[in-house]
Amino acid sequence: MSEQAPSNDAAGVLARGLAAALARIGLPAPQGLERLSGGANMESWRFTAGHETCVLRRAPGGEALVGGRAIGLEGEAALIRAACRAGVKAPEVLVVLEPQDGIGSGFIMRAIPGTPDPAEILAESDGEVLVAELGRELAATHRIDVSQLGDFPVFENREALATLRERYLSYGGDRPILSLALRWLEANVPAAVPPRLVHGDFRMGNVLVDQGHLTGVLDWELAHIGDPHEDLAYGCMTVWRFARPDRPAFGLASVEALARAYEAAGGETFDPVRFRFWLVYRTFWWALGCMQMGNTWRGHLDRSLERVVVARRTSEQELDLLLLLEEMAPEAERNRPLPPAADPLLPGTGEPNGAEVLTAISEWLNSDIKPLVSGRSKFNLAVARNALGIVAREIEQRPQATDKALADDLLAGRADLATPGLLARLRRMALGKLSADMPKYPALALARAKWEGN
Repeated sequence: MSEQAPSNDAAGVLARGLAAALARIGLPAPQGLERLSGGANMESWRFTAGHETCVLRRAPGGEALVGGRAIGLEGEAALIRAACRAGVKAPEVLVVLEPQDGIGSGFIMRAIPGTPDPAEILAESDGEVLVAELGRELAATHRIDVSQLGDFPVFENREALATLRERYLSYGGDRPILSLALRWLEANVPAAVPPRLVHGDFRMGNVLVDQGHLTGVLDWELAHIGDPHEDLAYGCMTVWRFARPDRPAFGLASVEALARAYEAAGGETFDPVRFRFWLVYRTFWWALGCMQMGNTWRGHLDRSLERVVVARRTSEQELDLLLLLEEMAPEAERNRPLPPAADPLLPGTGEPNGAEVLTAISEWLNSDIKPLVSGRSKFNLAVARNALGIVAREIEQRPQATDKALADDLLAGRADLATPGLLARLRRMALGKLSADMPKYPALALARAKWEGN
């Protein structure tokens, strides 16, 4: 999705910096700068340089502002070049930015045809064909030799889990479903396997597809050395299926189809036990990633409204984790009816309540302000209306968001899914939170039908 051009001053600085970088490889100054995506830390820009169509990927303020990255942008550029040499469909890196360019850290790539938009990809693709191409690309990715790229992050399972535990506790450690998931993960760490390169963010949104066929793999910044099954599982998370619950592999096909394609392309033998561990792990990891967005905003590292709204997507992952783990409960607990939801706040008959005031503001923004804005401002307006809806629904529905005592009991093993009534309570909590935060999340309707129909 393209966005509005930068201000005149910012555009001049960016154009001059790009011209300096392009001159080092004999290309002319950029023309037609168009921002593609990104927030305050990471940006992507499309432009032409002579006969070349290029894409800039950069951190305007340098590496220090890009938190949580496994490798820096310079390391990402080196890895992408290694991927291209190994035959992976990665974009060709033309030149890496230097400090004297004055536009932050990053690199310029030759543009690849195709769209990263999941809706467009799913609409135009034969699922079986594309998932086979994704499986082949994952197998090729896991064969990339990074021995000449210097120190590379190494992912040791128990150390990684210990780090996640520390992060979770630093965020309050008060989410019972997250405590349940962490307890399960720590009890089910798979044995070490021969390490391979892991892309770390291989999913819909980070691949390019043109006319139903894979053309490129993007966003390598979370790459590390670890278990290849992590990549296989990550693209199968519920959040990346885009309302296709019957097609768990990237929203395209079955996990079995992905596994067959991966093995046929030279990938290692698919292990469903390791796959399940990494599916739970990365869902938990993304829940913490959402929570981190809130701390990024609180710490004034990025005060964008988008950070605040994305932080509320934690409830999506809590629901997904409970759906993954509830099979451990005894049958009697799985069949137990849910406790009643909290009584919703009724509309007032006098002055409007807080939820009604927020609804009025949202309606005004839509009717009076939306016609006046475009580009990035239009996107931010949609985010603002989403934020107002979250708060209005929270006021109306009053869901329970945290329970530190229960979270501690679950993490310590003093309670589990065999505890009478606990699963039903967690289900109600998950439904309540998500109904307020992201009521259009596709898995919510499925969970309601499954749980409230008992």
